[in-house]
Amino acid sequence: MGTGYSAISSYSRVEIMRLLQERPQRAIPELVEATGLHANTVREHVQRLIDAGYVVAETEHRTMRGRPRVLYSAATGDDTSSPVAARRAEAAARRGDLLRRIYGSDAEPAAAMTTEALHQLDALVDDLGDAGFDPIVDERDLTVDLSPCPHAPSGARRGVLCGVHIGLMDAVLAQAGGPLRVEGIAPACDPAQCVVQLTADA
Repeated sequence: MGTGYSAISSYSRVEIMRLLQERPQRAIPELVEATGLHANTVREHVQRLIDAGYVVAETEHRTMRGRPRVLYSAATGDDTSSPVAARRAEAAARRGDLLRRIYGSDAEPAAAMTTEALHQLDALVDDLGDAGFDPIVDERDLTVDLSPCPHAPSGARRGVLCGVHIGLMDAVLAQAGGPLRVEGIAPACDPAQCVVQLTADA
């Protein structure tokens, strides 16, 4: 289902995403200093993240002379929206609606499964598939099983990877619009196991 080479398949891009999730409105020189990467490499990574809908760029508003900087932020779907992510969410919702009309649903959906919530799940499954996951969604328990996690062998970096993925998942849900949000990852002894718990806003 995944593309095999997603926007976050590179740990350098994961690290840039972490920096932008921690603090928005960062310029390229700041990302270069934080990552130790060459400026052109950082620009390429940031562009790849913009193209995926994970990052947005804005031109700094300046009151003094000089060329304004371009500032980059993680797309949150709430405060910072990405037109790319919005188009992807709309396309996923259309595909999901079509599949539900054609195949129906064997499972009785949970009470939280409004049309908006279903469209959020459509967007989330699409995004996770593109990132190399094979998600299994339980609409009743509001869980997303990502096992086996393709990123589990990343050792010490696993905490950063999980944190960035949770932030991305929450942003995809927010961008799609609806009641669902990420609550967290269920604890597991086996690092290859990854079940994400969602929650529905009242």
